[in-house]
Amino acid sequence: MSARNLALFAAVAALYVLTGFMNSWNTSLSILNFALLATIAAMGVNMQWGYAGLFSVGTMGFTALGGLAVVLVSARPNVENWQAGGLGILLALVLGALSVAAAIVAWRLLPRGRVRSLSVAAILIGGFFLFRAIFDPNVAAVEAVNPQFAGNLGGLGLPSLVAWPVGGLLAAAVAWAIGKTALGLRSDYLAIATLGIAEIIVSVIKNEDWLARGVKNVTQLPRPWPVPLEVDLQQQPGFLAFVADWGWNPVAASTIVVKLLYAGLFILVLGAIIWAFERALNSPWGRMMRAIRDNEVAAAAMGKDVTRRHLQVFILGSAVIGFAGAMATSMEGALTPGSYQPLRFTFLIWVMVIVGGSGNNWGTVLGGLLVGWLYFAVEFLGPNIMGLVTAGLPDGALKAHLVGSAENIRLLTLGVILLLVLRFSPRGLIPEK
Repeated sequence: MSARNLALFAAVAALYVLTGFMNSWNTSLSILNFALLATIAAMGVNMQWGYAGLFSVGTMGFTALGGLAVVLVSARPNVENWQAGGLGILLALVLGALSVAAAIVAWRLLPRGRVRSLSVAAILIGGFFLFRAIFDPNVAAVEAVNPQFAGNLGGLGLPSLVAWPVGGLLAAAVAWAIGKTALGLRSDYLAIATLGIAEIIVSVIKNEDWLARGVKNVTQLPRPWPVPLEVDLQQQPGFLAFVADWGWNPVAASTIVVKLLYAGLFILVLGAIIWAFERALNSPWGRMMRAIRDNEVAAAAMGKDVTRRHLQVFILGSAVIGFAGAMATSMEGALTPGSYQPLRFTFLIWVMVIVGGSGNNWGTVLGGLLVGWLYFAVEFLGPNIMGLVTAGLPDGALKAHLVGSAENIRLLTLGVILLLVLRFSPRGLIPEK
């Protein structure tokens, strides 16, 4: 790595250190953890766009699938809800999948014509009504059991670390289904399709209470090993003796220790992803993907299956995004579908990739840490900045409006940074070699 790149990383690290000294270490570590999670998701987007040129804006949907996996795997099982209609819901889902499979088989086996069209339509319509006839009453029965505190099937009660790869696998499975239908589209249509599908995924999570309580949220999700609860840490004699020797506040110290443990876990995961992605990028597979990205016609003429490789890289990138979404839900300890907004889970990730340098793994890491700090630090710096800007203005409607708009400085900052980078370093801060 060149001296310039090392200087850029050192400058970003200095931002987090200054935040710790000038504000608080709790705030600095909180920003760092969210930035690390966003960076991991950005690595998945960089694989799709930087390696293969796939313009997918379905990041929010794959992140939400990762969060859903934590609920399905790590949440405590709601036995009464399962007994009320859990098996019926599973049966309905299986019948629905079999109906779709039967329609596909009929479409492939029957000769082209009216008979094939009518047969497929009959299978799908009949399967739909059968699915709803079994699904609806069982859903109503599940949601009627203890709706104030449950109302859903719950999970398997397994550790959170198990849920992280499941989140990646769930996102990969959905990416396969999307890719089989949407990767043949032109780049702009692919973006529209993935954006719409991401909204559909979030809408399903919000409205299907039997699955993850919808907008009622699922709370008290277990933390990953070895991260303890702050309350448990504050009751350990060894920890209390340690903080007493240093004269620290036990509550603040326990929060910092927990965030440091999260940061350590996230850095380990990010390091493993960087190692794997660097090896992939510099392998024959990586050179092939860049060749397909730069000229699909020439790559296809050399015998490369472009559509298959696009599907492959789309699945891999989505799996990484789903993995990051599962990690974020484990850290927050709750699944809140209302928080899945395109600004934070799609646009912000894309800004990280563009600012850092698409096609370069280290550039994506730099962009993730820098833009992550800007996005969260401006939240508490904004009111102070606006106070200085409006200090010379007389009291009135204009000053009140500007002070009240301080929260929007976050969006202004991202826009300005993006424009500056595109103007003076259009290939990113650390461009692809």
